[in-house]
Amino acid sequence: MVETKKIWWMVKKEWLSLKRHPARLFSILVFPIIMILLFGYGMGGELTDLPVVIVSQSEGNLTDATIDIFESTKIYKVTEVTSDINHGKELVDSGQVKGAIILPSNYDDPTNLQKSVTFYLDSSDQMASQTLIPSTQAIFQNIALEQTSEMSSALTTESASMQPSLSNSIDSFKSLITVHINKIYGDIKYIDFLVPAVLGMTIMMSCMMGMGASIAGERETGELARLFMTPTSVATVIGGKIVGKLSVELIRALILLFAAIILFGATVKGGIFQTILVLMIGALCFVGFGIMMSSRAQNQEDYSQMVMPFSMPMMFVSGVFYPVETMPWIFQKIAYIFPLTYLNDAMRGIMLKGQSLGDIWVDLAVLLLFTLFFFIVGVKKFDRDV
Repeated sequence: MVETKKIWWMVKKEWLSLKRHPARLFSILVFPIIMILLFGYGMGGELTDLPVVIVSQSEGNLTDATIDIFESTKIYKVTEVTSDINHGKELVDSGQVKGAIILPSNYDDPTNLQKSVTFYLDSSDQMASQTLIPSTQAIFQNIALEQTSEMSSALTTESASMQPSLSNSIDSFKSLITVHINKIYGDIKYIDFLVPAVLGMTIMMSCMMGMGASIAGERETGELARLFMTPTSVATVIGGKIVGKLSVELIRALILLFAAIILFGATVKGGIFQTILVLMIGALCFVGFGIMMSSRAQNQEDYSQMVMPFSMPMMFVSGVFYPVETMPWIFQKIAYIFPLTYLNDAMRGIMLKGQSLGDIWVDLAVLLLFTLFFFIVGVKKFDRDV
């Protein structure tokens, strides 16, 4: 027979238990809201405000009208209009913009009926490329059609004797703004775009969850208490945990990397050694994060609830599955306070762009600063009284 009073007592006990564990209660109440926001805005958003630079080597009404069109189209964010081709390409090469739209010197010449535009494109961002290429081609096709329409209207004011020659000119003008796509990193498939970030995400999850079992779990089972019965310092315990976890993650990184190469044909343009080194720096960072979060957690369940509001949002706003540009601007700003964003950027730089460690030094420096911060806080807040 079901005893309703005892059932009510057990329900009350569950809620009282949550009240005694604020981190767990906060996660239960707030985490669903965070997730629906990330799914709704992060995964379901469209690509807008993709940064591009326009290199204009011509002057005139057509040039001005073309620039105005790109500035008024929400897909593009024209960060600069310059006449220096090398400067425009440098902005693309450095990752500051997704592409450079290069208008030639004869673009505004009315006698030139065959115009050629170059789109110098960062193809390492496969999803942004899929949006930018057809949109750019469509814009120039519309401009060509509009010019054709204007020439056709002009025919009505010309003498009949001149119409045949003008008609031939108009026929030859149709679709004569040709867009040459220069993909600086070649054709990048979605799987190529995905693999570097998935490697970083996997290392992040394994390090953070692993430290929960290693510290909070051992605190719960009493193993940590027995360890501190010996003359062992906090620094020694944390140092041992770091070395042990990194040795495991080194093997995991090697397995992940070679599995991605063998199974999916993932490209590693920057070298295997550099890729593994970046993964290890990322692992060190997230081990530090795990130590910081587990330093006060009394059991593994508390640790999991404390970590979840950080780990899951990182997966969605750090550019693992979709570019950061898919997010509303507030999420784009939030992305840069998460270390996974910098790890993803560094991994794609090495694997897709063939960059050296010197090229991604900013990402590595930020990861190391995060690591230092996490370790300092973790050591200072570590609860030895278990």
